Amino acid sequence: MPPKPKNMNNSTTMVVRSGPPPASPPRPAETESPRDPASGQPPSEDSSMTRNIYSPDFKAELLTALREEMAGIFKTQLETALTNNLIQIKSELHGVKTELSASITAIRSEVDALKVTVADMDGPLSSCTDDVVSLKSDLVRLLAQVLALDRKCEDLESRSRRNNIRIIGLPEERGPVSADTISTLLKDTFGLEKDPVVDRVHRSLQAKPKPGQRPRPIIARLHYYLDCADILRRARAQQRVKVGDSTVSIFPDFTPQTTKACAAFNDVRRQLREVPDIRFGLLHPAHLRITRGDVTREFTSLVEATAFLKTLQTK
Repeated sequence: MPPKPKNMNNSTTMVVRSGPPPASPPRPAETESPRDPASGQPPSEDSSMTRNIYSPDFKAELLTALREEMAGIFKTQLETALTNNLIQIKSELHGVKTELSASITAIRSEVDALKVTVADMDGPLSSCTDDVVSLKSDLVRLLAQVLALDRKCEDLESRSRRNNIRIIGLPEERGPVSADTISTLLKDTFGLEKDPVVDRVHRSLQAKPKPGQRPRPIIARLHYYLDCADILRRARAQQRVKVGDSTVSIFPDFTPQTTKACAAFNDVRRQLREVPDIRFGLLHPAHLRITRGDVTREFTSLVEATAFLKTLQTK
């Protein structure tokens, strides 16, 4: 039996043996430690530690520790990466903010300048708008006056040509024309009782044609309108007049605008000749008159005349 420890300085000294940590308390199902089947003795400390390593509790504790360690490492690395990225993003955002601030400042200055410009232009623009409205009304009025003057000028020019006749087809080889030669020609051609009084005669203001080309028309002005109307009536009845070896035609001397307006009805007049029981003619300046029975229509528009012709052809 070992001797009892001595009391030194009235203090109790406890001796703790070194060794493995105390085993966990036995489970309720185990009442005592297992024994070695060969010797029947309790297992040694080394074998107990080996069995503790392979026990499920130890594995669970080890797995939990590894998970916590890996989670800590991952958390540390993630925090580091996020910190670096946040620093970079902050620097980029700061640069963008600086650029935006500069752009906004420039835009504000431009907007302020535009506001000043618009304010300066507001008054003149209002005045210009009023002027445009006034000028528009003046333009409409002047346009109506110009159209009226154009019609009057056309009418005056046509009236100044009332005593004129246009002779087409008289050869250039007959030499220069004069009032006496044209007066004699008209008397002999139409069998007039006396020579008509001719005031002026000239060929149209064109370049002299080459040999073989059509001769220039002759414009003759008669002194009396009755002589002019009589000659035109006789020429209309004969249509083509023989003068020596040449065939000439005599027409009224219309203005270019009237001639163009009359020429627009040429196709309609050609088709009207094929419609029976129709009388038609051109009135000055360019009115197409169509008579069928007791119905008489006058047209100044080619479209309206063509539409009326179609109704006549279908009947």
